[in-house]
Amino acid sequence: MNAPATEHADAPPAPTYPTDEELLARVLVPYKAHCKYLKSAEVTALDGLAAARCAFAIPESCYIDDTGHLNSVEVNIAYNQMMYYLVAKSVQERLLAGLEAWTLDDFWRHQLPDILIARFASNFRRPVNPRDFTGEMVFRSVTRRAPGGGSPFLHAQTAFRCQDARGGRCDGEATLAFVNIP
Repeated sequence: MNAPATEHADAPPAPTYPTDEELLARVLVPYKAHCKYLKSAEVTALDGLAAARCAFAIPESCYIDDTGHLNSVEVNIAYNQMMYYLVAKSVQERLLAGLEAWTLDDFWRHQLPDILIARFASNFRRPVNPRDFTGEMVFRSVTRRAPGGGSPFLHAQTAFRCQDARGGRCDGEATLAFVNIP
């Protein structure tokens, strides 16, 4: 995955934040109990951007008989959970450009209605074991836009990867829109 290059040989390592169990539980509140796939997430600050390394487990598909591999619906749900946690932690730690003024109360208010996936693409390289896999996500860019003088929104480019211990892999990109922001 192509994360922004932010460290030099003599620079200190980027700040990293381990899983905040309380925050993770709150981020997953909107999900049905059997659809809470995200188990842990470590967030790294990247000069106005942020990245996450996560662990997932899907004991059983929420909508289809067992396929034996991670499928596109489950990847999308895993991405959503990873993204929501990364945004929430970024708001809490003031990591993500464009959201510096947000509080966690702002995040909770905007989480479902105002953070939209405008584009989502995934490429499966090798089947991924859904019972135990990891995911990575990085914000590549966040820009403020107000097309035609309309309501401003944040446009974010992200990349992600899911993989397992046996070489299973799925890569993808997603474009986010944060709407109804001040």
